[in-house]
Amino acid sequence: MSDRKQFITVMVVAALFVGWIGWRGFEVTHLNAQLKEDKVVAGYPYQHRVLRVEGDTAVISSLRSHSVSTQKALTAVFPGMRHLADTHRDWQKAERELAQVQARAGDLVLATGRVNRIRWELDENWYHLQSMKTRYDTTF
Repeated sequence: MSDRKQFITVMVVAALFVGWIGWRGFEVTHLNAQLKEDKVVAGYPYQHRVLRVEGDTAVISSLRSHSVSTQKALTAVFPGMRHLADTHRDWQKAERELAQVQARAGDLVLATGRVNRIRWELDENWYHLQSMKTRYDTTF
């Protein structure tokens, strides 16, 4: 194969690769736009978002996981609840609302027809940013 043909082959493969990466980025952007358009999901203090698409699976950010309890997640979103007793009815209401918003976010992403499954991933970056905001907030 001549140098010219090798160059053209490499450039075609590179263009296809860049196009594929660009399409995946567009797909994530489109799915996140769908979440932002929904009043329920967009109106919640924590913004669920699609982090990436892996094949037919959308990976969506979440506040809770096996290592982070729902109560810790809710305390991060609603700091005022920190002082409520565990049995207070506001905890149950907040847990129910978080579950409903998260389920709605998943349903919206699935409804686009672009993905067939959802996988939730702990949003460690959000927790880090909240910690930094609390630690270095100088507004009085």
